[in-house]
Amino acid sequence: MKGISGNKLLVKALREEGVDTLFGYPGACTVDISDELYKQNEIRVILPRHEQALVHAADAYARSTGRVGVCLVTSGPGATNLVTGLATANSDSVPLVCFTGQVARHLIGNDAFQEVDIVGITRSVTKYGVTVRKREDLGRIIKEAFYIARTGRPGPVLIDLPKDVMAELGSSEYPETVNIRGYKPSTGVHMGQIKRAIKMLSKAKRPVFLAGGGVNIAHAQESFTRLAEITQVPVVTTITGRGAIPTNHPLYIGNLGMHGAYACNMAVCECDLLFSIGTRFNDRITGKLHEFAPNAQIVHIDIDTAAISRNIQVDVPIVADAREAIDKMLEYVGPCVTKKWLDEIGEWAVEHPLKMKAKSGVMSPQDIIETINKEFDEAIVVTDVGQHQMFTAQYLELTNKKRLFMSCGMGTMGYGFPAAIGAQIGNPDIPVVAISGDGGMQMNIQEFATAVLEELPLILCVFNNTYLGMVRQWQKLFYGKRYGMTNLRAGALSRRTEGKEYPEYTPDFVKLAESYGAKGIRVTDKAQIAAAFAEARKNTKVPTLIEFIIDPEEMVYPMIQPGGTLEELIMDC
Repeated sequence: MKGISGNKLLVKALREEGVDTLFGYPGACTVDISDELYKQNEIRVILPRHEQALVHAADAYARSTGRVGVCLVTSGPGATNLVTGLATANSDSVPLVCFTGQVARHLIGNDAFQEVDIVGITRSVTKYGVTVRKREDLGRIIKEAFYIARTGRPGPVLIDLPKDVMAELGSSEYPETVNIRGYKPSTGVHMGQIKRAIKMLSKAKRPVFLAGGGVNIAHAQESFTRLAEITQVPVVTTITGRGAIPTNHPLYIGNLGMHGAYACNMAVCECDLLFSIGTRFNDRITGKLHEFAPNAQIVHIDIDTAAISRNIQVDVPIVADAREAIDKMLEYVGPCVTKKWLDEIGEWAVEHPLKMKAKSGVMSPQDIIETINKEFDEAIVVTDVGQHQMFTAQYLELTNKKRLFMSCGMGTMGYGFPAAIGAQIGNPDIPVVAISGDGGMQMNIQEFATAVLEELPLILCVFNNTYLGMVRQWQKLFYGKRYGMTNLRAGALSRRTEGKEYPEYTPDFVKLAESYGAKGIRVTDKAQIAAAFAEARKNTKVPTLIEFIIDPEEMVYPMIQPGGTLEELIMDC
């Protein structure tokens, strides 16, 4: 028996792993794989218009479904176009398996056409990467890739496939089990450390739970909410942790960090126990490291050993999956005496509420997001990166039926639109709303073709303030209002604008959407917001872009001063 080609084994492996969707873009080194995928019907193949969009779509598919996202691209530029998306997924712990084509083995290292060392290039932004050198190793490597991607701290895995290896005949067997020496993800919970942490919690007078993205990745939202309710301990979250507890829950204070609510930041500054679960303590939530939670003992639960005490020295380290640790805690915890502490936090929230300064009759980002809160009982919301992202993180209500996904660790502009495509493909019966700025939207705007051809009823909100708003905010506050390289309308005129008229903004987003076969709506007034969403929801077979004309002077507050502490907040200017 001659066996089957590596190309056939790859398609078989994908079926064995339960893959139902693959995001791919073809090329010379993967055309044979494309041919094998064409011959089958079990795996849906999505053809985006750019490899970066492809990997972002797979990323959001994975985040929103809990499955591994799968990509296929060709060698050379096809592979290098994945780099930003791999870094994005790696930063936010998203399980991906990305297959890249490669030139035949005898050409590797000879500067062949479309040859790059993609494993070397992506080593620092993937959980694992490998080039398949032998046909007999192919099945094992694929099996290991899926296992590595979804276990422990999830992340992207890259498999580089030389064309001649994939053409070679070999065994049709695909392994059923994995045994990787040196990779043994932590399982179980150290009960001694858990009990020590619970004892500290019971004695604390001013405890705070800090929930990070790890709580959501572990699908521990329900358990975590019960933990907060039993203990009556207030909750703050990182941006990726938002949704770990419903945002309308009385114990939820808000987001911590650079654009965090005043009450949130003050609670962490004044707490005597910070009980953190599934967070890396990055600089966006800590501010000045040596003044972070200065009065608190710190408990840190995280699946990744390397994340514990890397940025913030902790008192009780617990290496465990967030859900397993929380479920174990639920067996032992009881109520804490926190009424006085909760009242104090409540006073801070009343004194400094999270609210944009009202301007009579003028449409604000808060108005738009609050309309989304009213119009959608169930939805997946994805954002791009910038001011609109922070507005969304501040004002979007999240429940067990409303979820939020964004690029947080990497802050990748261009993520929002393709991520919405991936989320909608993975969740066809749930409304998907994307929120982008006019800058980020243009970075992958070609994906209108993908969304139209796949008949995706996306609602794409573009907050058009004609600037790269977040950078402009820094320029306004700290650079003497020198708006260099941020005025998207003025272009080359942005350095010297006195006495000169700006040209019309380009592109016309509504006309551009319509040119792709999508729908376009422009909103200039607060009174038009609800009607625009109602109209968009009628379009069940095509995406609808709603362009909201936003005042460039709208700012994201509060904001920590550069190099400042959580207490050094700019509340307004």
